Amino acid sequence: MRVYILDDEKLAVQRLQRLLDANGRVTIVGSSTDPEIALAFLQAHDVDILFLDIQMPGLTGFQLLERLDRDVTVIFTTAYDRYAIDAFAVNSIDYLLKPIDPERLARALDKAERLAPHPPHDVRALARELAAALSPARRLERIASRVGERTTILDVARVSHFFSKDKLTFACASGREHVIDFTLTELEERLDPRRFARIHRATIVNIPFVQELFPAVDGGVLVRLKDEAKTELSVSRDRVRALKDRLGI
Repeated sequence: MRVYILDDEKLAVQRLQRLLDANGRVTIVGSSTDPEIALAFLQAHDVDILFLDIQMPGLTGFQLLERLDRDVTVIFTTAYDRYAIDAFAVNSIDYLLKPIDPERLARALDKAERLAPHPPHDVRALARELAAALSPARRLERIASRVGERTTILDVARVSHFFSKDKLTFACASGREHVIDFTLTELEERLDPRRFARIHRATIVNIPFVQELFPAVDGGVLVRLKDEAKTELSVSRDRVRALKDRLGI
């Protein structure tokens, strides 16, 4: 696979080059610390995989993708864990946190090998969506619960989990359940992905509240929270691995 590396830090470029050379599965066709130089190269040459830094002076990684007139499989590289969200693993996008771990790099290359023949059809639109999703202005910090004429303002960081039931959505905080006007899908788009994770079609959990994971009677997995009630929540089988990754286990 032909790869190109763009990072505004020369040492980061050199380290990734060493890791890729040691891996032995790709050919490095070019690299740069200047986004404009990289964009000109990418416009003129076929590349299978682009290792792309996000925060760069002059032109961010997202802005570069919007200006690129061809599709390419992207692996973002970033030192900022606030950018390391599940959105990067969707629609042929992956990410690596700096300093890059060789095993994590190998897994990213495994995915890229599968995706490189069929890169995202509209990487520019995807870049716009990711940039919008990561905008701090969209993050929910407080949420309102209205019952009759009374409105309770909840600090989102203190909400242990959200769940849906009987076509209503509830926020659980300090042992109480509060009805809110968001759907879980809307919450998933607006909550800080560093803190919250969808663990079931009907549940979003606040990661710092997770105390333990343990097997359920039916063979599934449950999480127990640190709240007063020691709440137990079911984890969908297809979300267990992602949750364990988020918990570092």
